[in-house]
Amino acid sequence: MKLSELGASVDGLPGVGPNTSRLFAKLGIFTVADLLSTYPRSYDDRTKRVPLKDFASGKVHTICTVTAHDWFGYGKMRTLKIAINDGTASAWLIAFNRPFLEKSLSEGSVIAVTGKFEVKYNSLQSSSFEAQKIADSGELDDFASTPIPNSGLLPVYPLTEGLSQKNLRKTISAALRQYARGIEDEIPSNIIEERKLLHKSDAIMQIHCPTDLSQMQEARRTLIYEELYHFEYKMAQRALDHRGKLPSLEQSAVFEAAGKSTDSSSVPSAAPFFETPAITRENFEAQLSPRQKELYSRLPFSLTQGQMAAIAEMNMDVDRSQDECNWMLNKPEKLTRNPFSMQRLLQGDVGSGKTLVAFFVCLRTIDYGGQCVLMAPTELLAKQHAENAAKLLEPIGVKVAFLTGNTKASGRTPLINALKNGVVNIAVGTHALFSRNIQYKNLQMAVIDEQHRFGVVQRESIVEKGRQSQGEYTHTPDVLMMSATPIPQTLALTVFGDLDVSTIRTMPEGRKPVKTYLTVMGHESNVYEAVRKELGAGHQAYFVYPRISDGAGDGETQTELDFHGGGLKNAEDMFKLLSEKVYPEYKCALIHSKVDEDEQTRILREFRDNEIQILVATTVVEVGVDVPNATCIVIEHADRFGLAELHQLRGRVGRSSLQSFCFLIYGKNISEDGKLRMKALHESTDGFVIAEEDLKLRGPGQVSGTAQSGYLTLGIADLARDKDLLTLARYDAICELKARS
Repeated sequence: MKLSELGASVDGLPGVGPNTSRLFAKLGIFTVADLLSTYPRSYDDRTKRVPLKDFASGKVHTICTVTAHDWFGYGKMRTLKIAINDGTASAWLIAFNRPFLEKSLSEGSVIAVTGKFEVKYNSLQSSSFEAQKIADSGELDDFASTPIPNSGLLPVYPLTEGLSQKNLRKTISAALRQYARGIEDEIPSNIIEERKLLHKSDAIMQIHCPTDLSQMQEARRTLIYEELYHFEYKMAQRALDHRGKLPSLEQSAVFEAAGKSTDSSSVPSAAPFFETPAITRENFEAQLSPRQKELYSRLPFSLTQGQMAAIAEMNMDVDRSQDECNWMLNKPEKLTRNPFSMQRLLQGDVGSGKTLVAFFVCLRTIDYGGQCVLMAPTELLAKQHAENAAKLLEPIGVKVAFLTGNTKASGRTPLINALKNGVVNIAVGTHALFSRNIQYKNLQMAVIDEQHRFGVVQRESIVEKGRQSQGEYTHTPDVLMMSATPIPQTLALTVFGDLDVSTIRTMPEGRKPVKTYLTVMGHESNVYEAVRKELGAGHQAYFVYPRISDGAGDGETQTELDFHGGGLKNAEDMFKLLSEKVYPEYKCALIHSKVDEDEQTRILREFRDNEIQILVATTVVEVGVDVPNATCIVIEHADRFGLAELHQLRGRVGRSSLQSFCFLIYGKNISEDGKLRMKALHESTDGFVIAEEDLKLRGPGQVSGTAQSGYLTLGIADLARDKDLLTLARYDAICELKARS
């Protein structure tokens, strides 16, 4: 029987009554499978003695004598103190709520003690300890070779109030005795042998009851690999269902190495897998469709190698998708497989030109007679995309429409009719694009910008609009998801393993890396003077703050506000200070989420036209604001922002050949993680490097929105730590599915 099939309730295990069962339920443990899948979060290593004198190195694990008892406090607060000595040092055990230890650990007795000790009130003491009597009396030298009770490698599990480690260990031991030997393997036997893994029953026994560290590590490696293998197998199956083909193993030497290796540490970095292959300009121009050629000839600049390669890859996808669609429509018998449609992720750093790539791919679809939508998470970003699309595409005969939830009723009805009748070629907007009353005549391409800000349900909703528009035969529209926050390679392999990935690493010619400076609060005047020099040269600047006013800021809860008090600078107050005291000679404007939509549009237009020199804002300017003449961005309380968010904000400058600057002003009480974020931003402008650092700091569930995306459901595996095992598991899963297909 597989572990997941052990559906017997924990109520049936020895010592688990109604009260204990309720405590287990708080941890999500209802069945034996849940219990045995609750893996230790760490281990208490009691395999060797650690005397009191070495308390600073970790947990003390020693044999000592009780030299005295004492009490402090009064009434119900009266607490026992037990003096101990192990021959290397003396200490106190502070027995909160354990007065019974006065009898069980009597004066003069020899006891085994395990616990964390610290120097407090000029003495060494511990209030978190375990103690057990060994003898009523004796000399310590007589117990030098005596085994300490409960020694070994003890698992440490996540707990809830009322449940102790001792009780949880006892229940798991009972479950292991009753069920462990009957647990079957869940991955093919040839892979277990080739990768030198444990059988599942042995892995479960050793993860919970290891005799030493090597056993524990062997069990963890097996269970981590198994989890990643199952996940990658599902991703490969999804790729087969969506695209009619499996992910390629020939795209990188990484996977060739994975196939030959049994040791994950010998597998090279997976970075080449995400490099979009190069293409010559002649080959690129030769395969353009009519409208693509028109747009290409009108551009006042050259496309980068990365842009051309990404367009070429997606052109092949669109061509294949159209061929599959035609095959489907002309096939009278029952379909035996899912027809291919493009499912691709386009990732690239801020300013790398992803939107222009999306426009080119949309033109290919339009030349085939299809409609396209471009969906953005905010009205501000959607409006900018719509303006750019109109400027670039309407001169070549493409009808562009803009649709959001705020589109007025007078213009909404004719727009809805135009979409339904196929008059509109490209609809740009927000979630309103998949509203119930919106219909498309022939939706064949969905472009989703800043894809991590949309959940799975929202992405599926826009795709469903395309399926509906195909009539009797269902063909999934081509889907292009774009991310301006580069996704770490390990996360992309796992979370987006069912997608093809195109990457733009080259920036437009002439761009200079943004120079990033760190400044501690109290020295803001130096930053303000540096910005003044840029303003004097005719350039512009952003000032960004975490809060709108003395109330909660954009996305800030009242709890956070109460915690931070009034110590944070806010956009409204700083707008007044900057415009009246610091830069009275320059025109300033304020923008945040509570500013009226039309007013936001006016302010941004005047900022782009240099009628406004200083824009004071919250993170509302994180995406969708492109002002080449802006060369400075000042982010105050920078330690309050995430690493990816800071990188996105920094991307508001450096969008021309002008040298640009980012000033990060952080608090004096910055956390260790905050210091690491500042260091990462200071040392690199490469979004891919920063994405990997962000994964290490925050974990996979919070990077690129995977927590809300509905994709990531890993348990014992850690993508940052286990990326080499991930590569092995992905290779094996794809090979196995290929053999079965």
